[in-house]
Amino acid sequence: MKLLAWALCGVWLGATPFIALGESAKYQHNFTHFNYANPNAPKGGLLKNYALGTFDSLNPFLLKGTKASGLELVYDTLLAQSLDEPYAQYALIANDIQVAKDNSYVIFGIDKRAKFSDGVAILASDVKFSFDILMQKGSPVFRQYYHDIQEAVVLDKWHVKFTFKNTHNRELPLILGQLQILPKHFFDTHDFNNPLLVPVSSGPYTIKTFALGKQITYERNKNYWARDLPVQKGSYNFDLVRFDYYKDDSVALQAFLSGAYDWRFESTAKVWARGYVGKGISSGRIHKVLFKHALPSGMQGFFMNTRRELFKDIKVREALFYAFDFEWANQNLFFSQYKRTKSYFSNSVFASSGLPQGQELQDLEKFKSELEKYNPRIFTTPYLVPSTNGPIKVGYNRRENLKHAQALLKQAGYVVVHDQLVNAKTHKPFVFTMLLNNEAFERLALAYAKNLKVLGITMQIQRVDLSQYMGRVKKFDYDMVVGSIGQSLFPGNEQRYFWGSGSATQPGSQNYSGIANPAIDGLIDMVIKAKDRPSQISAVRALDRVLLWGFYVIPHFHAPFWRIAYWDKIAMLKNPPYGFSPYLWWDKNLERKP
Repeated sequence: MKLLAWALCGVWLGATPFIALGESAKYQHNFTHFNYANPNAPKGGLLKNYALGTFDSLNPFLLKGTKASGLELVYDTLLAQSLDEPYAQYALIANDIQVAKDNSYVIFGIDKRAKFSDGVAILASDVKFSFDILMQKGSPVFRQYYHDIQEAVVLDKWHVKFTFKNTHNRELPLILGQLQILPKHFFDTHDFNNPLLVPVSSGPYTIKTFALGKQITYERNKNYWARDLPVQKGSYNFDLVRFDYYKDDSVALQAFLSGAYDWRFESTAKVWARGYVGKGISSGRIHKVLFKHALPSGMQGFFMNTRRELFKDIKVREALFYAFDFEWANQNLFFSQYKRTKSYFSNSVFASSGLPQGQELQDLEKFKSELEKYNPRIFTTPYLVPSTNGPIKVGYNRRENLKHAQALLKQAGYVVVHDQLVNAKTHKPFVFTMLLNNEAFERLALAYAKNLKVLGITMQIQRVDLSQYMGRVKKFDYDMVVGSIGQSLFPGNEQRYFWGSGSATQPGSQNYSGIANPAIDGLIDMVIKAKDRPSQISAVRALDRVLLWGFYVIPHFHAPFWRIAYWDKIAMLKNPPYGFSPYLWWDKNLERKP
């Protein structure tokens, strides 16, 4: 996430409490708390959360295992992000920063008050240790994310220097600002690879108890050194935070309606419209609210695994793209609550549209020979997400879309024999499996399978439990899967993890489709190395356009809000536009009565 000011390079920030990108930070040196936090919120009580599936690991940094929910409460970062402005971070463990004029290094100064939960001071050596251990023993994701960082060097007790492999990646100082800090003194005598090790905490909570796969409880550290810092004031108000695990979401919903836990995020439009019934609703004790946000929607959709031979042909992928009927699904399954996703960066300035022009076109032309082999329409044709409720022509009508899909499949070497699509050379039928773990997506998949059947394609649906699902997704063991790629307000290094060639074979990456394309790698580098905001926007739009024309994903839909239901014990201020956190809430029953 790019959160560092383009103008920061070469500026010594001293003890400044903020770093802003491209404009002045909203909160200045003398601010006392974020506006969306209540500094007078009472402390105490228990926040009961839910989680789905199971867990077998308390270490969020390892690839192995299923991580327990809530572990972010245990580890603080060097800097804290504001949620009511698009790109600013403020002092937390680090309270000063120096960026080299040529962007070749960054130096973080550690707040001398910072302590771990056992009372041991947080030092520069802990920061270096955290970086080194993640690079050496952590998930491969970290090596991808921190690819452009050369090394961490301890300058003195309170200062650590990170040197960079190149001077082009302007986001590196703030990527490092989000580094979670681990206790060196603890792991010097404990095995980092032990997934059930209860760690010393650098954050506001410690792990109190856990029942493997069933429940985990966190306890607020009453001696948390940062509790009165402006970035934490009014946050983390509950003494205890508990996560109860449920086998599936329908069971979890009924538990919520009976009062077993305090709040839930609802992802299913049908359940939101019809599933919330009972005394809690009729009495008004359960509140249902829509929290609007201003974040990019990212991409959710059916991801085709191009590691499989069946999906290597772009004509095949495009044919399957034309077989999806969003309008029918939105009306019949989702109560018309969604908008169709038309970009990997929908709801943002980064979404491509029309024909490429200006700087975006220049960016694309740097890879023209590769892209013309990949899909020459990138330069000549506006990208269109097909609909089914328009005039009778391709791109606007279900029948015409399916006829176009048939033509594409024929070009790819497939023919229909006895209502079954088969490869004309091998006579192998076109059969594949959609891997799911969610009942809501099963209804959507069944509707999609019905359309594919018209083409002679058999799409089988396999629904597995969450643990098995996550294990298979990590290993890319699927034909097609529902994937969701979130995007930040400042795309950067993480794009390598989503679409870069290096992540295509990296277990645990989010390169669900197995994209490995030199032009895409080059555009990702341009995004990362963008010298200013306009250059970044044009590079991301170019990347978006190339990804779309690869037909790796059958885009789903999005909504510019979160659906939240909560019991009336919860009190809160207005939710900020650039994030969501239940740790800003408090227990209404603890408020002082007038």
